[in-house]
Amino acid sequence: MNISSNAGGSNRRRGSLFWAAIPLASAFLATASQPAVAQDQAAALVVVDQVRKEPLKQTIPILGRLVARKAGVVAALTRGAVAEFRVDVGDRVKKGQVIAVLATDRLRWERRLKAAEVTQANAALKTARAKLDLVKQALKRLEGLRKSAAFSQARQDDKRLEVATATSATAEAMAAVERAKANLRLAEIEVRNAKILAPYPGVVSYRHTEVGSYLNVGADVVTLIDDQSLEIEADVPAERVPGLVPGTKVFFRLAGRLAGRSNEKPIFPAKVRAVVPEENPLTRTRTVRFTPSFDKPQSGLAASQGVTLQLPAGAAREVLSVHKDAILNRKGKSMVFVVEGEMARIRPIVLGEAVGGRFEVLSGLKPGDLVVVRGNERLLPEQKVRYPGSSGS
Repeated sequence: MNISSNAGGSNRRRGSLFWAAIPLASAFLATASQPAVAQDQAAALVVVDQVRKEPLKQTIPILGRLVARKAGVVAALTRGAVAEFRVDVGDRVKKGQVIAVLATDRLRWERRLKAAEVTQANAALKTARAKLDLVKQALKRLEGLRKSAAFSQARQDDKRLEVATATSATAEAMAAVERAKANLRLAEIEVRNAKILAPYPGVVSYRHTEVGSYLNVGADVVTLIDDQSLEIEADVPAERVPGLVPGTKVFFRLAGRLAGRSNEKPIFPAKVRAVVPEENPLTRTRTVRFTPSFDKPQSGLAASQGVTLQLPAGAAREVLSVHKDAILNRKGKSMVFVVEGEMARIRPIVLGEAVGGRFEVLSGLKPGDLVVVRGNERLLPEQKVRYPGSSGS
């Protein structure tokens, strides 16, 4: 009984092992029957980039601000009461546009008075010229009697003095005419200056007076800012100034985000216009002015708006660079996959400074090497790869 029962159990165990081995054998046969497919799947599709040399320009961020090249107080050029205000705070004005008008009644009557003085001076000049002609005529008659008994030397001398006196009176009358004309011109200027005009285009930022106020010459009327002629001013450390000669090109970002732009603040170019030759002894900085260049007219710019300038920290130099997406961090070391033929071989490298979207390579690569920049996270060392432009792609 014991022998038969042991034999039956042994048969059952052999049957279980047989049926369990069938799926494993089937899988092995399936794998062995398709070796070419497995080999194609091992060739990973990747994107590569070439290691190249390019100039490295190190920059440092410097905070600056927008300043208006034309900004200040518009003053009255004549005296009088303000009769009319034609602008308000925030209004944009054009060059020559009327800002305010002063009362002109007194000025117009003063002009009429000066015009009458011109007429009077012209009449006096005519009288003086007529007297001069009269005495010259009398002198000529006396000189015609020189050979006759009626000639008198004393009378001739008197007439010559009268001619000199009339000539002087005529010159005085001519000067009076010029003085009267000048006074008339000044009166006309006063009437014209009763209209206070914008000296340049801009935006009214403050009103210093109101209708009814009496203004003297030079009194403040409005503060005007030309926001279309802005430039950048920055206090640059003195040791960085030697690299900022006029015409040097730099880049900057505006504080805040302009309407219609993406969340990433755009970068704009600018050129050094001037370096002010005065150093702040407390901060050891010098004022530098930059002329910005926008690809299209910008709205929303304001004086004193902050900007961040990227200024050169030193002279440019040629470096070997690799794309940032090719770099893998393995146990604290920088690695890249280099494509050699159809194989991806992992290689350690030493990195230096950043060069935009690339990094300086100090060692480990040479110019022209192809490195994997996409698909490298899943690669294995010595794995076969194919990429756009390769023979196997």
